[in-house]
Amino acid sequence: MIQSMTGYGKTVVQLPTKKISLEIKSLNSKNLDLNARMPSVYREKELEIRKRIASVLNRGKVDFSLYMEITGEDTSSQINKTVVREYIKQLKEVVDGNETELLKMAVRLPDAITTERDEIDDDEWKTISNAIDETLKKIEQYRIDEGKSLETDFINRVENISQLLDDVIAIDPERIEGVRARLEKGIADIKEKVDENRFEQELVYYIEKYDITEEKVRLKNHLDYFLKVLNSKESNGKKLGFIGQEMGREINTIGSKSNYAPMQKLVVQMKDELEKIKEQLLNVL
Repeated sequence: MIQSMTGYGKTVVQLPTKKISLEIKSLNSKNLDLNARMPSVYREKELEIRKRIASVLNRGKVDFSLYMEITGEDTSSQINKTVVREYIKQLKEVVDGNETELLKMAVRLPDAITTERDEIDDDEWKTISNAIDETLKKIEQYRIDEGKSLETDFINRVENISQLLDDVIAIDPERIEGVRARLEKGIADIKEKVDENRFEQELVYYIEKYDITEEKVRLKNHLDYFLKVLNSKESNGKKLGFIGQEMGREINTIGSKSNYAPMQKLVVQMKDELEKIKEQLLNVL
């Protein structure tokens, strides 16, 4: 089952004195590109958080955000009353103003506000840790749901290419007959007697040169293999990408060998379907 690299998950938990909001979102990327944003009090847990996210999401451009909103009386910031009083005293010696205006000026000066570093409570972190796991499950489910949509699209486009290949196979005999007719007409136009045996040898040479039997067989095998990998238990976008490249090689070779307008039109349609598959594969985990 394939997974998309696009995903989103959000969880909100209410603690006694604060509300914690967790968000994880991801977009496509060749490797895991993880960006983490959180208040400084939780920075000591960043490495642990990164490891847990990496173990689940594997690839993608991932943004992890932890937001904290104080909802109770608990706060780590305190007014340094002694310093503020001294600032107000000095300000009175410099400017005239009421107490409120002087206070506004004083609290903006250095050391007027002190911030104590909070220690992470074990019970608090356990709650947040469980919320991270829940958020990871949400984004993983989002990726699976997106993957199902991609899988449906891939199957439809592979079936379209397979049908176009059947059309190519159906018109191949008339293409070869056209090669024979053009050679015979060319000989007739020059009004020269030719050695029939030599002519047949040349005809066989050109027919072999334009023969696409191997390409048709290989392309059919690649289409079947693509669907097999698509239905495997693990999502493997890189492997599907490699198969898509091989499909492209066979389609291009059929196009270069065809030398027949109706077949080349079918090849163009196959290329269009394959190009859309490749675009979508960039978003597969």
